[in-house]
Amino acid sequence: MKQATTIPLAVESATRAAHAPSIKLTRRELLKGTGVLLGTLAVSSPLALLAPSRAWALEMTGLTTRQGTVLLALTRRIYPHPSLDDAVYALVVKDLDKKAAADKNLRTLLADGVKKLDAQAHGDWAKLPTAQQDSDVAALAGSPFFEQVRSTAVVALYSNPLAYAHFGYGASEGDGGYLHKGFDDLTWLPEPPAAASGPIPTDN
Repeated sequence: MKQATTIPLAVESATRAAHAPSIKLTRRELLKGTGVLLGTLAVSSPLALLAPSRAWALEMTGLTTRQGTVLLALTRRIYPHPSLDDAVYALVVKDLDKKAAADKNLRTLLADGVKKLDAQAHGDWAKLPTAQQDSDVAALAGSPFFEQVRSTAVVALYSNPLAYAHFGYGASEGDGGYLHKGFDDLTWLPEPPAAASGPIPTDN
């Protein structure tokens, strides 16, 4: 059999490499029906300047490609950031896929939710106009399907190096972490009085 091709979903900064797990794709896995999401980083994205390659891929073992595509689009509407690459939203799908692979009931919940959205769209929900998607998402709010995607996304979407690179968050790099890496760089707010800032925390 042809050797597997490894496609990393990762970025590298000048000071450290922040890698998501590598993805191995083989002909046998694809023929088994394993879901795969593919994408390309936008040229204008800050991630394109950091990543070793603009192309990315995500292999799924609990979800199909169709389900992954719709879940990615749904996550975009729940937490919309127009300039944030699909590669970051794909990390949410990755977590949902891992959970679905281990939990049959959850896999059914996600599959039924995607099926319902596609039925409402009379085809491909992911290709609907944004306004229609937002209306559908609002109608889903509070449902078990919506809450599963939302609760997974709120962690997976923002707590990762790809999101940090996009939003300019310094994370815990260096002594003092974000305290000394621009936490107060808010040019759109007036400077607070020193007395209102309180003591500066130290490592001691």
